[in-house]
Amino acid sequence: MIDLTQSHDVLGAYHGIDFDNIRKKYRDPATRYAFDVLDEKITTGYLIKLACFRHLRDLQRLGNDDFPFYYDVDEVDKILKFAKICPNVDTGEPTRLMPWQQFIFGMLFGWRDELGYKRFTRVILSVARSQGKTYLMAIYMVYSFLIESMGLSNQDFLVTAENYDQTGKLYGYITDMLKKIFEEQPVFAKLAQEDDIIIHEHTGVNMRKFNNNLRPLSFNAGKYDSYHFTTAIFDEIGNIHSREGTKKIVSGQIKKPNHQYIEISTAYPDPSVPFHDDQKVIQQAMERDFSREADQELGLIWAQDSLDETFKEDTWIKSNPLLDLKDQRNVLLNGLRDKRDSDMLAGTVDDFQNKNLNLWLQEATNSYLKLSDIERAIVPSFDIRGRDVYIGFDYSMFSDNTAIAFVYPYQDGDGRQKWHIEQHSFIPWEKAGSIQAKEKQDGIDYRELAKKGYCTITSHPQGLINDDQVYSWLLNYVEENNLHVIFFGYDAWGATNAIKQMDINTNFPLEAIRQRTSELKDPTKFLQKIFVEGNCSRLDDKIMEKALINAEIYEDKIGIQVDKAKATLKIDVVDAIIDALYQGMYHFEDFGIANDKSQQVDRMTAEQVKKWFESKDSGLLDD
Repeated sequence: MIDLTQSHDVLGAYHGIDFDNIRKKYRDPATRYAFDVLDEKITTGYLIKLACFRHLRDLQRLGNDDFPFYYDVDEVDKILKFAKICPNVDTGEPTRLMPWQQFIFGMLFGWRDELGYKRFTRVILSVARSQGKTYLMAIYMVYSFLIESMGLSNQDFLVTAENYDQTGKLYGYITDMLKKIFEEQPVFAKLAQEDDIIIHEHTGVNMRKFNNNLRPLSFNAGKYDSYHFTTAIFDEIGNIHSREGTKKIVSGQIKKPNHQYIEISTAYPDPSVPFHDDQKVIQQAMERDFSREADQELGLIWAQDSLDETFKEDTWIKSNPLLDLKDQRNVLLNGLRDKRDSDMLAGTVDDFQNKNLNLWLQEATNSYLKLSDIERAIVPSFDIRGRDVYIGFDYSMFSDNTAIAFVYPYQDGDGRQKWHIEQHSFIPWEKAGSIQAKEKQDGIDYRELAKKGYCTITSHPQGLINDDQVYSWLLNYVEENNLHVIFFGYDAWGATNAIKQMDINTNFPLEAIRQRTSELKDPTKFLQKIFVEGNCSRLDDKIMEKALINAEIYEDKIGIQVDKAKATLKIDVVDAIIDALYQGMYHFEDFGIANDKSQQVDRMTAEQVKKWFESKDSGLLDD
């Protein structure tokens, strides 16, 4: 079983398998590119190596009962031949496709399902700016509209982006390409006449004989509902914070044979967007070579492997594959170098890293944590039952969420001291007006995450936080998991009814914490430290992830604490974690409250007291 989720050693896995038969049998350009990448004849980042490995492994799977797909080199040949007559709108001449571009078309058109339809119904395509993806997608859409629609009627095709200006760029490429093909290719000129194809400058292309329509629509217009698109392209989707558009496009495609939906974008500053989440999902799916869960999803991402490569020019080809064009390499490289240097002088090197290296960044330069550290901490599961726990509580009544953080100290197999962090949030919607509006405002799908157990949507009829609901949930959670609560820290201003009930009805060691830098500086630094050093773990919880990304450092003469750039950004989970770490950071220290013998009995449950009383440690039953 090949599982690369931890090792990421895709080259090691490749060299450990005999692909000689595949190498001899498949000589199409896409498969040759895959071999050249994995043989390290072509420099790429990890994610493209992974995609190439997946392609070769899938070729080995052909004929398996659990793999109902095949690879059709004739279909690859068709699109590549068509591409040879597609003029670049800038030069007026067809551009010879590079191997990496041929690989894209091979994956999109070569892989088929049992019915002969395109295998990959959902595609993520990402590459740095100015790498010709608009030209490539224009070829793709023109081919789909002219060739794949032959013999079909009432087909809708979509090009879209956040606003009309962005939509218009790709649509303009498509219409210009169509016009030149009709002018220069007699066969297609005749087709245009027979099928009565009308090209409108801004509103779409109509194949009136068959009622096939290519529609340019913007996300902001929000008019996807009434269509069932055979082929759809969403350009620059990396700046879209909601899944609403994608949901409508995908749901409309369900009953369309041979449908395909492509999302294309470079990276953006904010990694908490759906496009980045989807990249991580498809990455993990490709790493799980043994799993067939995402066999109809495709991720082709040309990107750098780390921010360290900002100053390693010889690696920039990973995100800028056009650098492999020998006659243009120096011009392109000088342009990239100038952009980096000017951005550094202006203090905006993050723009170069985003757009020219295709790297996702934290949202602000003063971010509390790096995205790579946040993502590295993810573990698939963690058994909390019967463990010591430090709890932090961040209360809100109106727009902010109420967050409860749980910090579990533990030692790994090597004896390293670590902290596992989980959270549960209670979601009010009164200020937003509805839970739907709250989701759109925060950019978080709370209803879906509630199903996974990461949050509870308030039961209050007016959308306020329900104290009784919070109190009951927490007590049930502690009891059901047999947790030993060593410490419960809360905002000194958050002495709510829930806190009062806990004070009266539980033996939780409650402590009010003043939310000021002098009090919070140590646990704030500690939380940052354990993420950076890799000494903490967390589940793949999008509420926690977004809070960690949103958190920024606020500093004064006394100390530091976390803050947020604007009111709509959520960091309540981080506040709760820091409250828990107010004492949790000392768990393994001799002076920590967990090791304070004088309070040992006070922290025990009745059952634990009985066991302690009967044990030799108590000394009470000695003769």
